[in-house]
Amino acid sequence: MTDDTTKRIRYRDTIPIEAPESLDELTGPATGEILLPTHLRWAPGSRPDDMGNDADARLAYQFILSEGTAEDQKEFINRDRLIELWPTLSLDQRVVKLWEGRFPQLRGLAW
Repeated sequence: MTDDTTKRIRYRDTIPIEAPESLDELTGPATGEILLPTHLRWAPGSRPDDMGNDADARLAYQFILSEGTAEDQKEFINRDRLIELWPTLSLDQRVVKLWEGRFPQLRGLAW
């Protein structure tokens, strides 16, 4: 009997992930409220996120990094807040690998 789980392809593994060319392109707000479009946060009852609040910013960044295009990331993510919050984000390993591979500043920040 063979183990069929090694042949499985998960849907999330087929979704393309993106990142900008430079962290300096991430010019989103560090504070204030943002309302993510439904293509980023497609859960019902979406509400604004307070980017100055760590919990709200973490949740928003997880959606943006996992679901967003590079253009979305440039618009909604703030470079300094990303570096600050990176160790606390719960992200798929594909996202972590892409971002840490492209941006050495993020490597080794995890707790």
